[in-house]
Amino acid sequence: MATKLKELVNLIEPGTPLTTNDLAAMGISADLAVHYVKAGWLTRLARGVYCRPNAPLDQNAALLLLQRRIPGLHVGGKSALEWYGIRHYVKQTPILNLYGWSAAQLPPWFTSRFSATYHRKRIFTETVDNLLYVGNFENRMNGPAISAPERALLEMLSEIGVRQPLTEAEEILEGTYTFRAGILRTLLENCTSVKTVRLCIQLGNSKSLPWAKKLNPADLPTGSKTDWISRSANGLMVLKP
Repeated sequence: MATKLKELVNLIEPGTPLTTNDLAAMGISADLAVHYVKAGWLTRLARGVYCRPNAPLDQNAALLLLQRRIPGLHVGGKSALEWYGIRHYVKQTPILNLYGWSAAQLPPWFTSRFSATYHRKRIFTETVDNLLYVGNFENRMNGPAISAPERALLEMLSEIGVRQPLTEAEEILEGTYTFRAGILRTLLENCTSVKTVRLCIQLGNSKSLPWAKKLNPADLPTGSKTDWISRSANGLMVLKP
């Protein structure tokens, strides 16, 4: 038992959540885990989830665990842009926007510590095992999955009229001056949301952004030749073809 406890202390970083399977892989049975909890060597976060005591839960480590449970989970939209330093203003308590492939709920042990929302989002032609332009944050092996800036922009635009105010999105867009037109073109070619495609083109041109000038609407899935019209709490939105 002492050897296993030493391994637990030495190999697991403080703040890293562990599942029952993780502990079992270290030779720590469910019964032994209960003993460790009673002895104060482990803290039980929820059924089957533990961490070392006396350390705040690490957000990135928690996200890595959630990625193993929710297919396609990644930091996206406005949150991803904020992680890259592209923002309108800094909120005192920013909400972490998480997206995934399937309908799911974030566990209470996570949401009680981090202000976050999760939404199933499929606006690209892709597979859950090969999401377009989603990779580890800062290319670190232990970095949580996150959208590339260009994908994050389209994810944010897809929320306009639903959860994302248009005026804020327009101001955030001003920070996308150096975005890569080639990546945006690939994403837009594979985008299944006409609203998102049209918003990207029209807002990019209205801000005279360099990447927008390199996109040819005729080559992108902008839908029919009629106006796209939607009414939301923010008013009537009309997008030209």
